[in-house]
Order: sequence, then structure tokens, then C-alpha cells
Amino acid sequence: MAPRSSRLHNWTGLSSQKVQQLGSTRNQNGRRLATNTLAGPKALSQCAAHVQAHKIERLEAMTLEQRQALQALVERHDGADDDTSMDFSSDFNEILRGDQQLEISHSGRELEDLAQEIMGDFWKGTTPKGHDAFDAQLPAITEAYLEWSLQRVQSGTRPGFFHQMAKDALTEVGADSGSWTATIVDLFCAEKVTLTLKATDSFIASALVRQGVIPCSPISPSVAVTVDALEFYQIAHLRDPHFSMQAFAKTLCDLHAVEYRHYLSRQLTIAFDLYLQVHSSVDALMAEVLNCNTPDWRLKHACPSCTYTLADEEQLTFKLLYAMDGNDLLKRILRQTLGVDDEDTQSSELPTMQQVRGDRYLPRDYVNSWGNGRQEEANTTIGTDDTENPCARRWKNMDDEKTKRMWGVYDETGIFIAVCRHGFSLVMADMVQSGELAKYPLAVVSKLLDTFGSDLGGGCNIGCQFKTTLDNSSLGTCARSLNYTLLLDHLTTYVSGLGLEDLETCERTFSKSNALASTMRYASIFHRQQGITNYFEHNDDYEVYANLSNFLYHNYKQALDIICDSQIMLPKLMQDINVTEESTFDEWLKEEKVYLQGLCTKPELETLQMEYWQKLVNLSTSKNELDTASSLWAMSTPSNAHSLASDESVTRRLETTRRHALENFEKDLGVVQELERKLGILHRWTPKDANWQNAGRLVANRKYQRSLDQLEGLIVARIFELTKMNRSGTGYKMRKHITKALQTRSTAIRNALDRYDTAVHALSPPRRMLKWEEVVEYAFLADFGLLRNSCSDVSQWQWATPAARQATDLYFKRCCAKEEITRLNVEVRHLASYIHDEDHYLRECQQQAEAFSPALAHQISLRWQARGRFNFRHIKRLQDIARLPGFSGTIVPGVCVLRGTGESTSLPHASIPARLTSLTPNTLISSSSLKPLATESTDDLEMTKRN
Repeated sequence: MAPRSSRLHNWTGLSSQKVQQLGSTRNQNGRRLATNTLAGPKALSQCAAHVQAHKIERLEAMTLEQRQALQALVERHDGADDDTSMDFSSDFNEILRGDQQLEISHSGRELEDLAQEIMGDFWKGTTPKGHDAFDAQLPAITEAYLEWSLQRVQSGTRPGFFHQMAKDALTEVGADSGSWTATIVDLFCAEKVTLTLKATDSFIASALVRQGVIPCSPISPSVAVTVDALEFYQIAHLRDPHFSMQAFAKTLCDLHAVEYRHYLSRQLTIAFDLYLQVHSSVDALMAEVLNCNTPDWRLKHACPSCTYTLADEEQLTFKLLYAMDGNDLLKRILRQTLGVDDEDTQSSELPTMQQVRGDRYLPRDYVNSWGNGRQEEANTTIGTDDTENPCARRWKNMDDEKTKRMWGVYDETGIFIAVCRHGFSLVMADMVQSGELAKYPLAVVSKLLDTFGSDLGGGCNIGCQFKTTLDNSSLGTCARSLNYTLLLDHLTTYVSGLGLEDLETCERTFSKSNALASTMRYASIFHRQQGITNYFEHNDDYEVYANLSNFLYHNYKQALDIICDSQIMLPKLMQDINVTEESTFDEWLKEEKVYLQGLCTKPELETLQMEYWQKLVNLSTSKNELDTASSLWAMSTPSNAHSLASDESVTRRLETTRRHALENFEKDLGVVQELERKLGILHRWTPKDANWQNAGRLVANRKYQRSLDQLEGLIVARIFELTKMNRSGTGYKMRKHITKALQTRSTAIRNALDRYDTAVHALSPPRRMLKWEEVVEYAFLADFGLLRNSCSDVSQWQWATPAARQATDLYFKRCCAKEEITRLNVEVRHLASYIHDEDHYLRECQQQAEAFSPALAHQISLRWQARGRFNFRHIKRLQDIARLPGFSGTIVPGVCVLRGTGESTSLPHASIPARLTSLTPNTLISSSSLKPLATESTDDLEMTKRN
């Protein structure tokens, strides 16, 4: 008999793209026969829809008691390692006994599929049906959470779950109350306890939440996690995104002295998702109570200093300055079925109905609308069209050829985000299986124009090319009519109205958000968006807003220092360079712009003359080689009869050499003749002609510039490597790699320096020689700019001298500092007015909510505390700004022109949410029991201004 292994082959026809469903049927004799069915993705989708509709019909036909019994039966095994028994089907028992064979394919997972067939959609806690069950109970769970949160603050302390349960055990239990046994997981212990359920509880999940624990299953949970533990993980993860759910589960296991199991992370994830979902539901209720639920309300009020508008304030050139950029570090691995063709970029991840709430993320359909049909050029990567932008062809960081291999590995290849100049996130979008396409900034600009209207200033690191893309798009007409300005197609120092803003906010934002990369790489689509959204929401409230007044203070102080220094230094520099009028610097800037524009392309006549000169040199060289070969061939004769054979071989080699030299000469002669026809040259140039000498100098200068470009590139790479080596967070292996690269770079720099010196000698007159000690000390690209030259000698221009450059830079910095002071005077008063108005509005709404729902009043207090905790510091910082010598603004709150419903200056009116009409004010909470909304009065701010 052949070995058993030789008979195990894929005779079923099952492939890696198909799923085999095992079953059984009976023939006419009543004998059970095994069956199997092969199904592809389309058949699976149709089968799933049919099963879902069938189950819904059966559930609707059941009574309430039957549903409860079915739910308890289905959820009996939710908890992984419970000791309860399981009723297997007869087919599965036959497989376990060996009476029936389980077909195994090369891709495996048949046992898992069979288990899912037996257990149904509830065999995992993270199934779509489990999410639907949580969604159906969400209103009741939210109400229970609000009641628990209120009871905790009314107790005056914050006891742990088990301590509170011990206190509740002393109280009497109603006769109509029930009980439920579950394992409760807290930070330092996990115990199986029996909880008392109130008769008013509609669901077991809401009954558990009412006692401060979040269930891991929607129907009959056997495990629940305390809110305190989940809140601790949320804060720890947001402060250190490297702290993953798996690390948290292992931490709890270490604290509880138990072995870590994989299902524990899954249970914690289910509970944490529900915890965040409840918080989102509470936020939606708060938006409805405070009348802040109008479309794009968060975006319109994202930054207090940017989006607040006061009456009679000075009009700025840009009412909103923002930066947008893509970040490819927050990628997510594409989940594919094993054996699928690498070119197939379809994800095998099961679809989910879970969606991240809020308007921070632009919908994919909205983003794709700028890449399919409406915007044809958006399908191409930014920087591929260089007809109007000479730098377009140099933008290769997101080139299709360089990133298409990456797209086969990742589904989302990063995020594209827009942030205001203070760091508040405005909108973001996922970059899906692509590089930094034009559709992403187009979608961002469209959304911001629709929301904020005119006079926006946007910065993009590839703005020179995107400006052309925007003008040619269907959005261009609207952008021009709204006076939209795309910055960074020029240096920010020379853009009027920009102030001292460098528009590098995205880089500073990414330097912090990159910590999310490790936990996002293998997450699902939903969990990745959920993690990114929660991070930026937390960053806006607890990092950016907390440092807002510091940002204004330091910028104001920096601008005042620049103005003070320029008042002393600029007159001296102007005297040294014999400049009497400051308008001269503006004229110099125009001259420099004309000069730089002339460097974009070489004149065609000049290029042809250099080419003609080079071909004449080649023709002269080939003529000399032909003459030498012809002379050797003519003098070659057989010496005697004995050496006739060897002389014949030598003669053939000489004849071949002469023929090759003649062909090269004729080729060079043809090229020279063609160039003479193009240039209209009647007499061929000779080395004694002036045209020959002028063209030779142009060629020597071009070689000089190319050698300088190569030397500059090597020095810049060396600067980056040295910076990376000295940066904190660079590992040992990376430092060793950089050290070796620096050694190689040093050799390359020396070789490039030799080529540069050789090119310098060929110039007439020769340029300045460079030494190794001098080159390695270069730290700025401007140091190389002084060495450059073109058709005209730039060193002869007055604006190119070092003293003139220093005076020009100082002049324009002073202009930017004055513009920054103007903008800061507006933003400082915006912040002072926002603090005053928001405090008054929330206080009034809280008092009104106490009358109909103390729980909602408490949530309004928590909403204020998120940002209000920093207001005292902001007021102190605003007073520091007012005391700065040279402060020209005011910190007295102004009158906001925004008077719509839900605005801070509108009439406070707390609305009763329709979803919580069942909430009754059984226990009112007074204003004194909540933390007071501390702030300083307008009179205090005015007194500070006078002092």
C-alpha cells in the first residue's frame, strides 16, 4: 500500500480564492452522505445576504421569551475558555470520531469555517452581527452610562468598582430585581461576581454599564471590563501611541498573575470599541443639547484664534492660514488571500458596518470624485506635468514607478491632512493604494473653500506644481473668485501678509503622530481610522489648545525682537552699502527674480554654439586619429617572404583601424555640417576665432557648474547624515550605518573636489579654489550660491554682495515681523473673546440642563473641563503678552459677529435630545456640586491692559 501522504492531494479542486462548505445529506435509503460545495467571492456574498435575510425573518417571527432564550444559548460560549459544554452537530461529531473525512485544502482554515458554520455569526465577538446588536442597544447603554457618570460625581469620590460593589451590597435589593454573574476585569484584579439587575433595565449590557462595567458581548456577556480600566488605557494610549491593546492585555495579565491568551486582547478590543462608541454617542447628544450639530460645525470652530470673528477688527490678507501635506508613515498592510496574484490589490478583509463618527475624515467617495471624471489630471501624480513649472520634473518622491511596488503591500499608504498655523487639525483623507495624487489636495481645498469662503492661504510643499493643477481644474474658477492663494510657490519671506509663518506645521504635527505607526500597521480599516481620529481629537484638545497662548506669546516676542534689532542694525548696513531708500530692497528683489528666471533654461542659440564647439573639438580629434591611422597603413609593407603571413595580419588590423577612424571622421563631419546649417555659419570656426574662444569659455563654465552641483549634493547629503546621527532616537545600528556612509561620502567629496578644482583651472579667469577644510564646514545652501555664475557674473550685481544680502534679509524680516504683529493682535483678542464667550455659554446651558437632566448637565461640565482647565493659564499668558514692550493690541474681549444657533455669543438655549426623552430628573445636581468654571472677568483683562 502506498504511503498515506502520497494520497493527500487537492482532488476537490479547492483553490486559495475559493471556500469549501462541508455538509451532509441522506439518500433514498436513509444513509448519510458527505457533500461539499465550492464557492467563490461572488457566491459567498450572495449566500451571506440570503442567510442574513433568512435569520432576520426568523428572529422577527419569535416572541420576546424565545429571543432571550436563543440569545442566551448563542452567547453561552462567549469568553473563550469557559467550562460550559457545547452541543456539536452530528456532522462535526462524526468528523471528530473519524467516521467522516474533513477535506483539507492547501490554504487551510476549513476547521475554522466549520466552527463558524456550527456556531453561527456569534462564534466571534467582533462579527458584524455583534456590532449590530450593540448598535441596537446603544441608546439604552448611553443612558445607563450617563446615569453612572452622574452617580460617580455625586458620591464625591472616585472609588473602584469592587469597592463600590461592596458598599452597594449593604443596601436592600428590590424584590423585582434580577442578578447576573460575570467576570469583571479591573486594573489590579479580576473576579467572577454576581451583579444586581434593576427591573427597569431593558438589556443586560445596559444593566452592566449602569454599574460601571463595559460588556465584551452584546447579549449575555460572561466577561466585562470596568470603565476605569478602559479610561486608563485610552489616556495612556493617547499619551503614548506605542502602548497597544496587546501590551495592555499583557500588562493586566502580569498584574493578575495569569497567563496571557490571545482572546484576552480580542475581548478588551470589543469592550474598548463599545466604550468609544458610547463616548461618541454622548458627544452627539452634547452637540444636540448645545445646538452644535449643524453641518461642519467642528470645522468652522476648529481653532479659536483662526475661526473666531469679531466686529470692527482689522482685515487680514489671509483670514485663515493652513498647511497641507501627505504622510506615508501611517500605512496599513493590505490583507490578501495566500496564493493570490501580486498584481491583485483587492483586500480580503471582511466588510464591516462600523464607521468612525465625525467630520474630521473626508469620505473616500468625496475624495475619489476629484480623481474620476471631474478631474482628469488628478489621476496623475503631482509633479508630472512640467510645461509651466520647471521644478515639476524634479518632484520624484511620490513617483508612480517608485511607489507602485509599495501599493501592492499596503492598502492605505498614508494620510493627507490640513492643519491651521496653530496646529489644529482641519480635515484629513486616506491615501489609498496610491502616492500623493492631486485629488487629495483638491478635495481638501474644495472642502475648505465650501466651509470658510474667501481669503484663504494654503501652503503645500509642492505648491509650485499644485498651483497649476488647481488653476486647470474645475475648482480653479471658484478658487480665483474667492481670492484663494496657494503659498510656497515662492519663499515665504517674500509673500505679503504671511508674517513669520513658515507653513511647516504639518511636519511638526507628523513628528508626533508618527508614533501611531506601529499600532496602525496591521489594524483593520475601522480601527485604523478610529485610532487616528481619536489621536488628533485628543491632540487638539490637550496639546494644541493647551499651548495656544504660548504660541501667541513666543511669536509676539520674536516679532518684537526682530523689529527692535532691525531698527539698530538696518541703518548701519544701509550706510555701509550706500543705500538711502528702503525701496531699493524691493527693486533688488525684482532684479534677482529676473536673474533667476533667466537661469531656468539656457538660450537656444547659446546651447547650439556650445554644441557646435564641442563637435568641432570632436572633429579635430577624429581627423588627427584618421591621419595617424592613414600614415601607419601607408608605410606598412612586407619585409620578406618569411614574415608575409604576420605582415598580412598587421596590415588588416591597420586597415580596419583606418576604416573606423574614417567612419568616425565622416560622422563628426556630418554633425558639424548640420549645426553649421542651423546656425547659419558660412566659415568654419578655428581656434583663433573669437566665436571659438567665447564658446569654449561657455563650455568650461558649464563643466564648472556641473562639478559644483555634484559637490553641493554630496555636502548636503553629509549635512543630513550628521544631523540624523546626532538626533535623539537614532539607534545604534543606524548610527553605524551612517558612520560607514560618511566614510564613503568623504571619499566621494574629495573626488568631486578634485573635479571641481580641475574645472576651475579651465575657466578664464579662474575662480576661487576650494579646500577640504572649507567645504566640510559649509552648513547652508546659500554658501554655494555665491560660487555660481552664468552668462553674466552675478558677483558684479550689488544685490549679490554679502553685505547687501544681509541688509536685504533683515529688511524683509522686519516687514514680516510687522505683518506678524498685525495678525497676532487679531488672534490674541480672538482667544480672549473665545474664553469669555464660551465660559458664559456653557455655564448658562449647564444651568438650563439641570432642570430637565442632571446627567446631561454633568456632561456639559465635563465638556468644559476638556479645554477649560487650560483657560487660567491662557489668561495669565495673555496678560504677559499685554505687558510686552511694544504691544499694540488689546486683550479685552470683543463682540463676535457669529450669532447663529449654537454660537458662543448666541442666546444660550439647552435643547432636550429626542433620543433621551426617557431621562427623568430624579436627582438634581446643583451648580455648587460641579467644578466651577473659573475665569477672569473683562474688567481684570482691561486693568491688565492699562497697567
